[in-house]
Amino acid sequence: MTSSFQTGIDRLLAEPSLRHPLEGRRVALVAHPASVTADLTHSLDALIAAGVNVTSAFGPQHGLKGDKQDNMVETANELDPAYGIPIYSLYGEVRRPTPAMMDSADVFLFDLQDLGCRIYTFVTTLLYLLEEAAKSGKAVWVLDRPNPAGRPIEGTSLLDGHESFVGAGPMPMRHGLTLGEMGHWFVRHFNLDVDYRVIPMHGWQPEGPGFGWPESRIWVNPSPNAANLNMARAYAGTVMLEGATLSEGRGTTRPLEVLFGAPDLDAKAVLTEMQRVAPEWLAGCALRECWFEPTFHKHAKSLCSALMIHAEGGFYDHHKFRPWRLQALAFKAIRGLHGDYPLWRDFPYEYEFDRLAIDVINGGPALRQWVDDPATQPADLETIASADEQRWAHDIRDLLLY
Repeated sequence: MTSSFQTGIDRLLAEPSLRHPLEGRRVALVAHPASVTADLTHSLDALIAAGVNVTSAFGPQHGLKGDKQDNMVETANELDPAYGIPIYSLYGEVRRPTPAMMDSADVFLFDLQDLGCRIYTFVTTLLYLLEEAAKSGKAVWVLDRPNPAGRPIEGTSLLDGHESFVGAGPMPMRHGLTLGEMGHWFVRHFNLDVDYRVIPMHGWQPEGPGFGWPESRIWVNPSPNAANLNMARAYAGTVMLEGATLSEGRGTTRPLEVLFGAPDLDAKAVLTEMQRVAPEWLAGCALRECWFEPTFHKHAKSLCSALMIHAEGGFYDHHKFRPWRLQALAFKAIRGLHGDYPLWRDFPYEYEFDRLAIDVINGGPALRQWVDDPATQPADLETIASADEQRWAHDIRDLLLY
């Protein structure tokens, strides 16, 4: 990737013609810590320095500052001490911007770095903003950023009636889109009458070096536990651990980069069973046996046997690595070795009280039912998922901007 790569915010700042429609209008910015320019200036500071009339800002889950560590930790509204503008939380008293919040600006610039996964809540935040903008006659611009997981599509599609804050619509777990492209899909799928535009990236090559993440760009955590590119690649699988009793590595320095960690499992035995059940689902990465003791969260202060995922360096094959299947296989192997293992965590995940967290995460019960039924084979899950993946690829192919 050459240094000619530019994100949407970089282009907006560099090209006065792109900023011209903002003149005389009140502008809001939806941002988090990874909302930075090529020289690592935060987008809020950069826009105000460029003379844009920013009258409010919005922070998604984990806050504008990205300081909230865990899920379901809310952020309060505040006043920006430097600029005196309101900073509204879209993960506090509300998830959806209120009419009063929408009244704070005419144009909403959406500049969030995504991970390319349905469950990463910035996707749903974009939908809610588009829906409220349609009601209030406001404009939404996505300042586009890379999908660090690239174009691969994977997982079962969310079922009708299973929508949640981690499931905006009938898309698979790994959707393969940028948020700018996703906005176009939302407008079409939900038939939204909204003034929507994308400031596209320049020079993004999803099949180039980095396979989605330009090698010229510094990684800034979009959320506290999204520490690097390896995590972004693995996340569409490892996020399912949030619905399991197994540790996803929270409370360590490499969260969501492990297939599991538990004090009462033998990682080597699980890996052997995975290789027996579906060796082809292990492709595209290296798995390394490791140990950790979480300082907080699940299994805190207990020594856990674990498998670390390395979807990086020479071990990474972009077209063979399928993290959703890999994680499903780990669950299946544990169930095969320990039929009565208490695998599924029963708690109100993302404020959904009536469904198991693993089903909320997957947008339906299919994966859990496949894991728990001793008679099912890899081909059974493959049949469901591959049909959904092909349907989604067909649905979005005319929306790809790059």
